Amino acid sequence: MNRPSSRPRAIFFLVFVALVSMSLTACGDDADPQAAQCLSKPVATPIDANKVAATDTKGTEITLVTHDSFAVSDGVLAEFTKQTGITVKLLSSGDAGQMVSQAVLTAGNPVADVMFGIDNTLLCRGLLANLFTPYTSSALAEVPDSLELDPFHRVSPIDVGDVCLNYAKAAYATNAAPTSLDDLTTASFKDAFVTENPETSSPGLAFLLATVAKYGDPGFEAYWKKLRANGVEVASGWDQAYNESFGGGKGPRTVVTSYATSPAADLMFADPPVSAPTIGVVEDSCFRQIEFAGVLAGTKHPEAAAKLVDFLLSTAFQEDIPANMFVFPANSKASLPKEFASTVRLVDKPLTLDPTQIEAKRDDWTERWTKAVLR
Repeated sequence: MNRPSSRPRAIFFLVFVALVSMSLTACGDDADPQAAQCLSKPVATPIDANKVAATDTKGTEITLVTHDSFAVSDGVLAEFTKQTGITVKLLSSGDAGQMVSQAVLTAGNPVADVMFGIDNTLLCRGLLANLFTPYTSSALAEVPDSLELDPFHRVSPIDVGDVCLNYAKAAYATNAAPTSLDDLTTASFKDAFVTENPETSSPGLAFLLATVAKYGDPGFEAYWKKLRANGVEVASGWDQAYNESFGGGKGPRTVVTSYATSPAADLMFADPPVSAPTIGVVEDSCFRQIEFAGVLAGTKHPEAAAKLVDFLLSTAFQEDIPANMFVFPANSKASLPKEFASTVRLVDKPLTLDPTQIEAKRDDWTERWTKAVLR
């Protein structure tokens, strides 16, 4: 990302705020007015990048809190220690929702120094709780503007991916595979679809949001009632849905909510090996997820924490992301593994919702989903 002048960035932010206001108005008069404030200017003093560069951090230990899907190759964080003298302790805190909820309870007195894994579906919850101290890393110069949802850099985008419908290609060798969300409500896909509960699963929530983005409110409720009538199965989490009901493409359910990168994972880890992916992706269904990292407000080591954010944005870390967490690096200079480059891509026109709209309506949407699908 090329750093623009302050005037264009100010114009961009005014337009952005106007669009946020429009989306909240479209969502209904009962939207939470506090949610619209999450992208307002923070009160916390930003961390000085010059001071970060000048601070001797040798011998410092900091804690990185993550969701339980965080994975990194052996030696990557050791390279950070070699560069800076900082030792990183990892703290897994459940899924992303649990991680953010626990951080809100300790806001200002955090159990860690940096958080990784808060995404655009939870971003405003974290910002409204003042979880983060602003820090503008120089490495953001290589990150597209479209990923920087917080104009004040309380968090920095680390990776991006799409939650999409996946299907087993073998199951549709002679019949038409799904190509749209609407297809799942037809007789051809009766008892074929398994998805995750949005109250207990990140991809499950993303898929619910995809249906809100596609059909609007209250239109999404009618869509889910059709899915229920067509035999949708609801799993508690991704592993149960993908590996059990879908069976990695060999189970009784032939369509599942997963990720756009599933074909690459299939190619890399299939047993026995395959020469081409056996998993297909329904691009019409994809919801964009962006994961962020930020320095937690109240850390006793702000400069060391900022250096870790710099490292998470560096090509050394960014190029390790795809094969471990099966998402795309935010840094445009990072190279992709050949399995990614040859089989998967970010969709051109993903379904999206503004973070403020998600914050205002998330609990209402999940409650209404529960009534429509489970009760």
